[in-house]
Amino acid sequence: MESRLMSGITLKLERPYVEELLNRYEDLIGKDFPGYRNHIYRAITYAMHFLGNAVEHERLVETAFVYHDIGLWTDHELAYLEPSEAVAIADNQKLGLGLDPDLLRDAIHWHHKIFPYTGPHRDIIEACRKADWIDASKGMLRKGISRAAIREVEAAFPNLGFHNSLMRLAKDYGGSTLVGAIKVTVGIVRL
Repeated sequence: MESRLMSGITLKLERPYVEELLNRYEDLIGKDFPGYRNHIYRAITYAMHFLGNAVEHERLVETAFVYHDIGLWTDHELAYLEPSEAVAIADNQKLGLGLDPDLLRDAIHWHHKIFPYTGPHRDIIEACRKADWIDASKGMLRKGISRAAIREVEAAFPNLGFHNSLMRLAKDYGGSTLVGAIKVTVGIVRL
């Protein structure tokens, strides 16, 4: 089901391809699954908005967001970009997804980049980067999207404790919230 929100953002409540990929990891992600799932849906919604909802980019964007943080659970690693990339590339090949592995890797690798990405496939990677920053910051960074639009997207896909999960994992994997936060920052943030 697809609808256009009052803010002009197109919202897809059902993404069977996302569910197919993500459900393979439900047991591994465990209690964090509903929050991670909704984070993925919010980020896809924002990224597709930045890409003008161009259908030709949807499969790559959906795949990148399913896997973008997966290394937190597959590898129990706070520096999770490379593990997440590895899982995505392996599944791309194993499942025959047919995506450009370099583009898929780059969409994941650069999604925490602070400054705009200027390399190959800039439009897709920038859309993913901006979308994740919007959601990771709970809308404090808006990247040109209105507060009203963010509220509408968050109402459709509630947080369900996603950000709390990230704090808990930082503490669990880092030994303390402070050490974990430092490890995350050093491990995933790119200039």
